[in-house]
Amino acid sequence: MTGAYHGGLDGLLDGRRLSPVQRRIAHYLSEHLEEAIFLSSVELAERSGVSQPSVTRFAMVLGFAGYPELRQALRPLVLGAPAERPQESLIKGAIDREIRNLSLVRDRLGSLPLKELGASLAAAEPLPVLGLRVSAGLATTFAYYTRRIHPDVRLLTHGGSELADGLHAARRAGAEWLVAVVLPRYPAEVMQALEYAGKLGYRVAAICDRADFPAEVVLDAPVGDRLVFDSHAAPLALAMALVEAMADAAPLRTQARLEEYERMTDETGTFLTGDPP
Repeated sequence: MTGAYHGGLDGLLDGRRLSPVQRRIAHYLSEHLEEAIFLSSVELAERSGVSQPSVTRFAMVLGFAGYPELRQALRPLVLGAPAERPQESLIKGAIDREIRNLSLVRDRLGSLPLKELGASLAAAEPLPVLGLRVSAGLATTFAYYTRRIHPDVRLLTHGGSELADGLHAARRAGAEWLVAVVLPRYPAEVMQALEYAGKLGYRVAAICDRADFPAEVVLDAPVGDRLVFDSHAAPLALAMALVEAMADAAPLRTQARLEEYERMTDETGTFLTGDPP
């Protein structure tokens, strides 16, 4: 597909929140738009590896009454345009989107309460960090680095009664702040957990993709949504910026803990030195 009509398809997709199934359809269209404009909804479903009703729902998400109307809108993007395009265009487009997302975060850094929140979290003991399902990865990364500079970080990545127990135990131990990583798709359980945290008296700081997320402090960054599953480059950069702000808020403690950690890893041979074998 050439950029001439690849951009037109991106225009239809821009700003739409697609499910993983719908993204498979979008990816097939992106790769095979020249032939897809002549396929029936049943044929498109078969080639995309989804159900026919999924194709119909996909068209409706894009604002069309059904797939025939979507197909009609796609045809002018293709007819008369050259059919060749680099195979890696989809991946490049996803990376371009992530670059844009990172640029948006960079341009908004001055308006984000990183310094103030970093100081509050640096002084909070213990500090529970919550992340369920897809958000567990970023929550784990944030907690891993924060433990290098903070004396008591408690990672909560399992739901159910274990999550309630963890929130309750941290609160009884003196926790005032809860860092919650909440990225799409949003589990109902995490919202229930945050409601429970509010009842316990927590102040919630959320790392998420929505500025209107219901939390006392919100650090929002857009996620990449052009591949089958989201990518989280911008939220990760924002999380690392928060770790940096926490380190800056307690410089003497940070230096002492980092030096202690380096001594420990040297003594135990935790990391390889030199080139790997």
